[in-house]
Amino acid sequence: MTPERPLGEDALSSQVEPSGDGSHGGGSSPPVPGGPALYAALDLGTNSCRMLIAQPRGSQFLVTDSFSKTVQLGAGLEASGKLSRASMTRTIQALRICQKKIEKHGVTRMRLVATEACRRARNARDFMRQVRRETGLALEIIPPEEEARLAVISCAPLVSPRTEQLLVVDIGGGSTELVWIDLSRVAPEARPRAILQLRMGEGDAGCGARVVDWISVKLGVATLKDQFGDVEDDAARFALMSWFFEEQLAAFSPYHAQAPREGFQIIGTSGTVTTVAASWLGLRRYDRGKVDGLQMTSVQIDGVIREYLSLGPEGRRTDPRIGRDRHTLIMSGAAILQALMRIWPTDRLSVADRGLREGLLYAQMSADGVLEEGPIQ
Repeated sequence: MTPERPLGEDALSSQVEPSGDGSHGGGSSPPVPGGPALYAALDLGTNSCRMLIAQPRGSQFLVTDSFSKTVQLGAGLEASGKLSRASMTRTIQALRICQKKIEKHGVTRMRLVATEACRRARNARDFMRQVRRETGLALEIIPPEEEARLAVISCAPLVSPRTEQLLVVDIGGGSTELVWIDLSRVAPEARPRAILQLRMGEGDAGCGARVVDWISVKLGVATLKDQFGDVEDDAARFALMSWFFEEQLAAFSPYHAQAPREGFQIIGTSGTVTTVAASWLGLRRYDRGKVDGLQMTSVQIDGVIREYLSLGPEGRRTDPRIGRDRHTLIMSGAAILQALMRIWPTDRLSVADRGLREGLLYAQMSADGVLEEGPIQ
């Protein structure tokens, strides 16, 4: 989640709407009359419900409507193993708004997915049936490898032509996905487009990009926070969260590999990453144009995290750069981010204000052949 956006700044003619979790409905831009069909992508996560409606435009897409709301679907899941009645009610209310937007725009091409909370909950299938009955929306619970693939696809425009080894990290509410990709056999100018053709577990799928390894850690900003909720000291809790998350990466083969610093790029996509970037820039009002694609050094990231710790829980709650929906989760997300920057051979992070929804849109449009050839920017 990022700081709350001003109404009407969600739909961006240059590309996509912010991927933060502010509880707003978003602005809209009218579709091009007589243009290509509209597509919808919905991401129901552990903490938020987000949707984009977009139209193909050249090698990109134009967002015409959007929705993002904190629903806390996974609240209490860690203890009970089930989705609570209250969280399901909040979520269905948000999904009704999404259904109305889909109907209003006459969208027929869509993919609506649910992730970690619904993968883990014992009553998730019953909830999916309830959603279908009450909203008419058919949600699909996707496996972690599909979530990881879509997160990578969403970041294709940010892949540098100089990148030979790429690590994409998607910090979610209930899980964190990491994908390591070898691009060394792809021509530099073709590397972003090769990402769009990526398939998990299929070698290079004929595109030259190869998934070296991937992992889905069952810890995100909400679940990691819950693990250490009984630790009272703020700094101690942060340190424990960071080291505990790093321990979960032991099975990820690149964790033990010596990768060269030259030609290595790490892209972080999540509300945590964009919030840290916004804080470093001093943005009291979020500006996606300044955040998406920003390069941050590890020194800059550490500086922001130290500032968060010095603020304490109350200071973070009132800091406008963090946002009212993010303050209770920012330190667990920062703990994950710090662990990642501590491990891999880079002192820079590419900030991505994009995620699963953008990946869903790119994947649908690419499969339908409606994206024009040309550079992905």
